[in-house]
Amino acid sequence: MDLSNATALVTGANRGLGSLYVDQLLARGAKVYTAARRPETIESRPGVTPLRLDIANPDDVAAAAATAADVNLLINNAGVLTEASLLTGDLADVREDLDTNFFGTLATIRAFAGVIEGNGGGTILNMLSMFSWTSAPGAGAYCASKAALWSLTNSVRLELAPRKVRVAGLHVGFVDTDMVRHLDRPKVSAESVVDAALAGLAADDYEIVADETSRKIKQGLSQDLRVLYPNLP
Repeated sequence: MDLSNATALVTGANRGLGSLYVDQLLARGAKVYTAARRPETIESRPGVTPLRLDIANPDDVAAAAATAADVNLLINNAGVLTEASLLTGDLADVREDLDTNFFGTLATIRAFAGVIEGNGGGTILNMLSMFSWTSAPGAGAYCASKAALWSLTNSVRLELAPRKVRVAGLHVGFVDTDMVRHLDRPKVSAESVVDAALAGLAADDYEIVADETSRKIKQGLSQDLRVLYPNLP
């Protein structure tokens, strides 16, 4: 995809990876719609149109698709991490992970697929995770939502390919952003993730693996489960 001619909508654009996506797309010459639950928190920049968008709110999604009718690149960056356990966590938190990360992303794709097709085709990028392929007991709800989003990505990719809408998935581990800054884990820089994502989009890649941890997990999928989960008896 030629990013210099793109008209992009970035969800969750007010901070972290979302804000960097906006910076890098603008630097490449793209027009950008920036979407967030609170658009007043989005930095004002030339070439940017802020939108109110809670992806779990159907009215917000429909309004965004009507306003951003010239989009040919959708970056589904918005997401939540409640750190809810599937066995012991509050079910409201489990539902929040799924409602945002899975159903909210699906709603946004459904709203914008026709927009992108009508503009001659383009690309959708879904923010996946190394946790699309593995799991952590303390955040089972998040992992389940990202595994479901990986399956969603594969499914809509096949459905949208004949309509000239390419669907790509970005896998990455812990990124140095506000979402996981409190976790004492090795993290990759947000800049490196956005660089990898946009390079993958420019190359028309379907799957973008942005860090070494995710690459190792992907390689381990064909091995015995004890490779991924060494604590299993």
